[in-house]
Amino acid sequence: MLAGAAPVFSADVESGRRKAEPCTACHGRDGNATIPGTPSLAGHPTSYTHWQLIKFRGGRRRDPQMTPFAAPLTDEDMADLAAYYAAQTTRPRPDRPTLDPAARDAAERLAGAHRCVICHGPGLMGQEAVPRLVGQDAQYLRKRLGEYKTQTASDPDGFMTSAMQALTPQDIESLARYIASLAPR
Repeated sequence: MLAGAAPVFSADVESGRRKAEPCTACHGRDGNATIPGTPSLAGHPTSYTHWQLIKFRGGRRRDPQMTPFAAPLTDEDMADLAAYYAAQTTRPRPDRPTLDPAARDAAERLAGAHRCVICHGPGLMGQEAVPRLVGQDAQYLRKRLGEYKTQTASDPDGFMTSAMQALTPQDIESLARYIASLAPR
């Protein structure tokens, strides 16, 4: 190993399942949350979940529940948790909103105009270090999009902050409801 290089861990899904036990109260037994305002973790790309845990542990992303939970995690713990959640099947949320055809069409145009699928991938299923949006809660999506709009969210590359600046509160609401209405594939 090179001097100063971080050790590389072989992530263990079963170990991640055991380590995820404290997470189940909020994020669900299999990473499919049912509590409004709480993100589902099932099906997120491994690198996204791992990176978010690193940010929570290091204080670059703060949350009253997650920051203290992530503080004692080792790199191996985070790799195992990320592998476990990536291996879980994403399910639709029970409180998924329904949209009329006109609202759906307007929101699809808005998502297209702001190039959501370029970063979040086809079907907004996430890719690499970019999260899966489909299957998330509207309240959580609204909150996160608003944080990017107000520049209070951690956004090292600035892509989300930049993308949100042209959106109105109504646009954010429309996008949050639209994305939350989509069924995971």
